This record gives sequence, C-alpha cells and structure tokens, in this order.
Amino acid sequence: MNQNRTFRCVGVREGAGEYLRFLRRINTSAAIIVLVCFFLPWVQVSCAGAKDTLSGLDLARDGQGLLWFVPGLMVALVLSAIIRIKREEHRAFALASIMCGLLTAYLMNRERLRVHDETCLITAQLTGWFWLGFISTLAVAISGILMLLKRQRTP
Repeated sequence: MNQNRTFRCVGVREGAGEYLRFLRRINTSAAIIVLVCFFLPWVQVSCAGAKDTLSGLDLARDGQGLLWFVPGLMVALVLSAIIRIKREEHRAFALASIMCGLLTAYLMNRERLRVHDETCLITAQLTGWFWLGFISTLAVAISGILMLLKRQRTP
C-alpha cells in the first residue's frame, strides 16, 4: 500500500513537469512569433490611392528607438529558453518571461496609440501581423505568470 502512495506522488510530480514543459513551449513559440512579426508589416498607410506599409523595423528606424527592445528582448528570451533547458532554472526564466512580455506589450501598445493619434491627415491602420505579435506578447507574459505560480505550488 505504501508503494501505491509513493507511485501517486511521483505521478503528480511528473504531471507538473509536463505542465511546465507545455508552458515553456508556449512561451518560446510565442516569443518566436513576436520576433517574426516585428519584421512583418505593422501599419498600412494610404493616401490618395497610394498605399504603403511599415514594419516594426521600419518604425524603429524612423525615430521610434524604443521599439528596438522588442526584437532584443525576444531574442534574449529565446536564447535563455535554450540555455535554461540545460540548467532547468524555471523561476528565473518565468520572471524574465513576465518582464519581457509586459515590456514588449507596453511598447507595442504605445505604438498603437501613436498610430491612432497621428491618423488625422493620412489613413493608417494596424495590420493583422501587429495584432498577432501583440497577442503573442501577452501569451509570453501570461505563460510566464503560470510557470511562476505552478513552480511555487509544487513541493
């Protein structure tokens, strides 16, 4: 009978490990999506029939220097995910994910507000790539929070 209890405890811990691996995969995949979306069109501008698009890279080059943090933070997060897999440092990675996700979401939301404020003379719209990247930053932050909470509950 004691063996069954021991087996059950081991099974619970293995289930928690699988859950953390699942969250790490979601986190890393979302960070890669944000990184890719940075180079895809974020804003579509149209004026008198002419259309143009601006990517996050274009916006960062044209005076929005803080946007350079978006790819920098996501590359750092992906690299730390690769390194962390070998070291199994869950808490530090969870905290880094939360901070990177929230800061990136803040920067992208700031850009969204700036685009909407400057659309008086020219029609500018955010593209689906921007929204995919923005939702992915939230996924990075939320999965980091879930990893941190799950890690604190396990004995």
